[in-house]
Amino acid sequence: MHLLQLLFRASPATLLLVLCLQLGANKAQDNTRKIIIKDFDIPKSVRPNDEVTAVLAVQTELKECMVIKTYLISSIPLEGAFNYKYTACLCDENPKTFYWDFYTNRTVQIAAVVDVIRELGICPDDAAVIPIKNNRFYTTETLEVE
Repeated sequence: MHLLQLLFRASPATLLLVLCLQLGANKAQDNTRKIIIKDFDIPKSVRPNDEVTAVLAVQTELKECMVIKTYLISSIPLEGAFNYKYTACLCDENPKTFYWDFYTNRTVQIAAVVDVIRELGICPDDAAVIPIKNNRFYTTETLEVE
């Protein structure tokens, strides 16, 4: 009988523990939307002085629009269209694709950068959000020159 009384006395704590174990991790955190989804595409290798086309596709899972600035950075200086910077309004139903054409005669590492910025006159009615946590996203690729 004494054992049964101990079981009932510990019962609220035990029930709470079992409830927490049953619920597991908070599912709301698993359902977060991605701020920026990017797909950077360049050839893996080219011949010296061949034209290279870099393509960056950007989209978001957020319901709100954002002003983004996209550009490329390289491990060695490159000239021409490589240095172009694009500014656009990115919304969930309207993904964007950016293109850069350039030449190189050396192997180079290239980073495609997407900055979420505050700039007026880009999104309709200037209705755009800026993420609090992250506002710069990038991916890198190596272009081999054979």
